[in-house]
Amino acid sequence: MADPLRQDTFQIMPADAPFEGGFSWNTVFAALFVGIVMMPGAIYLGLVSGQSVAGAADWVTIILFIEIAKRSFVKLRTQEIIIMYWIAAGLATMGPFQGLIMNQYLVQCPMADDIHAYFPSWVVPERGSDALIERTFMHRAWVVPLLLGLLTYFMGQVQRLSLGYVLFRYTSDLERLPFPLAPVQAGAATALAETSSKKEGWRWRVFSIGSIVGVLFGLIYIGVPVLSSMFFTRTVTIIPIPWLDLTTHVANLLPATPVAISLNLGAVLVGFVLPFWLVVGAFISAMLMTFVGTPMLYRFGILYNWSEGMSYVPTQISNSFDFWISFSIGASLVVFYIGVGSTVRSLMRNRRERLEREAAGEVGTPPLPEGRGDIPVWKALAIWAVTQAVFVGLCKYLVPEFPWWIPAAFGFVLSPIQSYINARMVGITGGSGRVSFPYLREASFYGAQLLTGRALGIPIWFAPIPLQDHGMSAGMFKQLELTKTRFTSVVYSTMLAFVVVWVCSFIYWSWIWKLDVIPSSTYPFVQKMWPLQATIRCMWMRTTLPGGEGLANLREIIHGNYILAGFGVGSFMFAIFGLLGVPTIIFYGFLTGIGQNAFMAFPQFLGAMLGRYYFRKRFDGMKWRSYAPILMAGYGCGVGLIGMTSVALKLISSAVKQTVF
Repeated sequence: MADPLRQDTFQIMPADAPFEGGFSWNTVFAALFVGIVMMPGAIYLGLVSGQSVAGAADWVTIILFIEIAKRSFVKLRTQEIIIMYWIAAGLATMGPFQGLIMNQYLVQCPMADDIHAYFPSWVVPERGSDALIERTFMHRAWVVPLLLGLLTYFMGQVQRLSLGYVLFRYTSDLERLPFPLAPVQAGAATALAETSSKKEGWRWRVFSIGSIVGVLFGLIYIGVPVLSSMFFTRTVTIIPIPWLDLTTHVANLLPATPVAISLNLGAVLVGFVLPFWLVVGAFISAMLMTFVGTPMLYRFGILYNWSEGMSYVPTQISNSFDFWISFSIGASLVVFYIGVGSTVRSLMRNRRERLEREAAGEVGTPPLPEGRGDIPVWKALAIWAVTQAVFVGLCKYLVPEFPWWIPAAFGFVLSPIQSYINARMVGITGGSGRVSFPYLREASFYGAQLLTGRALGIPIWFAPIPLQDHGMSAGMFKQLELTKTRFTSVVYSTMLAFVVVWVCSFIYWSWIWKLDVIPSSTYPFVQKMWPLQATIRCMWMRTTLPGGEGLANLREIIHGNYILAGFGVGSFMFAIFGLLGVPTIIFYGFLTGIGQNAFMAFPQFLGAMLGRYYFRKRFDGMKWRSYAPILMAGYGCGVGLIGMTSVALKLISSAVKQTVF
């Protein structure tokens, strides 16, 4: 019987098509366009509504360049389009300066009144500095934070490519995992390449349908609120962003239960693409937690900090402190244990298969595809190791009290293990059910204090601890393989994107910060969310101050009995599912749904049910598997087109008002 986790025969490009480079002048111009035109919209939209244009602006960029190319009698190849996609996906974000802006708020916020003096100068200028009062990066107090951010961002990109490539070689070439979400971007790129050459096949038709749906929904969901704020004193919202909060309305029926309904159509389309049983497991778990688990926890007095009148976000935070942080640690330990066990079994199986091949006279590994742009694995590992050593050295230099062997263990042992486990999760589930050792970073800080007898203070919370997860990068290389794109193209494009993102991010964040204080009423999303995030971060930072008072407060939040309960429940469910022969992917979904509310999980469940029991019957299984990812990509393009147009008009309006008044 065939292994259900191995790759199937689904192809994006013809199997005999040659690998080609995707980096060209077309991709250079696309990178400049996204950085100059779309990045300010991405920043502003993130501050105002918390919405991201990543995953949408990329397709808008590609379609624009395709139309220009048509009128210039130039054809964009599939390889160029997929590289444009990854360039745009990396640039149409809030950029690396978002962290610096958050730090300037953190050092000035009321929650840090008693600790702001401990913030290191290599993180943010001190409270009261002219750099913060004048809201400018053009000040010598920002020189060290900017250089440190530049260095760590660059090394992170190098690690993403080097270790991501190694993980791809093992999970795809050797283990041959299916990577179920990789055909989303790969299929859409092929569809757009077809229309670029004026050969509009079924991919382009499906992509166009998705785009129309995205445009119509985007007009209501994003266009109306953004544009109405330009002309009226109150923002008109037809569909609540990001959710419809019903917590206070159902408090009598479901006490201490955060209840909100997501009305974003995109969640339904995600349900089309994700593995069906993963979504089902998450929905069942969320239903049990919403209607049984959380009300029972309240009645037993466990969720004691909740009180009537709390809305969705405060209820989530209150419940997290009372129970879910501890419980999730235990449940995450189960996932970590299962992930490690699965990885060990996979390694043993591959070794057994290799020995069987050698016994049968088949010596060596399968040959690599010709022209793919592969390099020896040892070279990629050497590049990764050098950057990891720099991270370890930085930690020791910035926080001398922190034992060097702890970041070394994180960087050279735990990070590659965690990245490999999660690369397998990407290869099996598309990215859901990812594994991480819960609160290991925080635990290392407290352990170091016990070993050395010295408090680490505030700086340790900003140190570049090399505890990374590059498992998702394996999926990127899989998309390049599916589109027959030479791997060297993504190296060149990453170098270009690095320069563009830093230059454009500096310019636009400086401008937007000058427009008004961040956060403020001008930016309502961060005005609502950042104080909550600052409260939690300051709570953690106090735990490493001298005196031990913060650590005593932490003991009131981390409960050992709840951690054991989470581990016990997770282990019990895994054992039951194993005895019943239930696929492991349902278990991952079940743990994903713990702590969620059923109404937020419902849209994905609805999409999964429609896809499996309606659309698969209408189009037959194989056709629907091909249609769904391209439909989702088209939808993202449509929503992104409306979002970027609306935000561009809003930015122009804000700039004009700033100039006039």
